[in-house]
Formats: sequence, structure tokens, C-alpha cells
Amino acid sequence: MKLRQCVFVCGDLESTREELCDILGIDVAYRDPGVAKWGLVNVVCPTGHDFLEIVTPFQQGTSAGRYIERRKGDGGYMVILQVPDAAAERKRVTDLGVRAVAQKDLPEYQYTHFHPSDTAGVLLSLDTTFAPKGVDPALWWPPAEKGWLKHARSDVTNGLAGVEIQNDNPGEAAAKWSRILGRPLDGNRIKLDGSEIRFVPATDGRGPGVSAYDVKAVDKNKILAAAEKRGRKLGPSQVQVCGCRINLV
Repeated sequence: MKLRQCVFVCGDLESTREELCDILGIDVAYRDPGVAKWGLVNVVCPTGHDFLEIVTPFQQGTSAGRYIERRKGDGGYMVILQVPDAAAERKRVTDLGVRAVAQKDLPEYQYTHFHPSDTAGVLLSLDTTFAPKGVDPALWWPPAEKGWLKHARSDVTNGLAGVEIQNDNPGEAAAKWSRILGRPLDGNRIKLDGSEIRFVPATDGRGPGVSAYDVKAVDKNKILAAAEKRGRKLGPSQVQVCGCRINLV
């Protein structure tokens, strides 16, 4: 079980995209027309072999729009985990009473999105990919389309290392996610393959949701300089993008 893609939600896609790419040293690989069915536009940006996505609602009444309203602005929105068998995970998780709100089963890709009300306020997706013959499975990620690798950079950042989720009762949220993911708790942390999900108290008045993403920094000085120029530097190892803290690890 691997953290593969983290998603921001914002009201202004292009200005946020410019800021994200400038600060983290990444490029847009794909704009997915398929997200229009949820009333969204997006960009998908590789960092190493993982992905950061930004979504923006373009119509009223979207789940993403309600999330922005509930959390009083832009922020972290969705966590996408790559698993060996998304169909089996779907059955296991829905058998726990967690509602699936979207799912797809294609020859090359399966996913299930689970209702944020059942996942401590965070949209969670469990995804499996099936690479075509002759394609490295580690490099097959349909949400970024087939040509994403030529846009992948690893000179400034190089992958995802974790997600921080805030909640009024972080212990309860952590226990819920432990059941959903079928992974044991280590305090209020769940260890994944090469990353972690941790749960902290909500102290900023924005309620439950994603409070930070951890990104692997290759050139921390470059990231901090770009963030400082934009007024987004928070500390010696932290910046802010799209209303969400980014921890540089």
C-alpha cells in the first residue's frame, strides 16, 4: 500500500498551478478531461514517480466546492493510495460500512473513492493499475496519462513521504483509518510503504481534513527561496501552497 497521489482543492486553478510548480520545481503532465463529470478542472504534476494534483470546481454544487466552504478556503483535499487489488479492497472496506461514492473498473485501472463523512473528513481513493505488456508497472499510472514520465522531475523534489490529517479527535480518526486500510497504528500514525499517514489535533479553526503533505526535498534551499519570494515560507522546512502546509523531508 503506497501513497501515490495527493490532491489540493482551490478556487483558482491557474494561479495555484503556477505557485505549486514554481515552489516545488515540478511541471504539469496532464489535464484530465474526465474530472469534468464531477464539475472539476485539474492539473496533475509528477514529483519523481509520485503525483500532486490540483482540482478546481467550475460549477455550483460540487463536493469539492462544499469542501472549500467547509474548510474556509483552499487546502488539501484527497489522498490516493495504490494497492495490489482495488476490487478486493473495495469489498473489504464497504463491508465495514464505509460508503463508496465513485468507482471504476477498467482493464488497466481500478479505483474506489470513499465518502469523506466515513473517512474523518478526507476523500480517500484506493487504486490499482495493470500495466500493459512491456510496460514497467512502477511507471504505469493512468490518472496522469501515458506521457507523464517526460514531465517528471526529481531535481528539486522527488516524491511523497506522508499526509497529515487533522481532527477534533485524532485518536478516533486514526483508529478509523487503521480499520479502513487494514494497517496497524503506531501511536497516531499509520505506516505505508515508504510513507506514513499521521493524525493531529485540529487547532486552526478549519475543522477536520488534510492539514499537510510531506514532500521529499532534493534542493530544500531552492524550494525555500521560491516560497519566500512568494510569501509562502513558513519555517526552515515548511512552505505553504494552496492553503496547505508542505513539510520538506
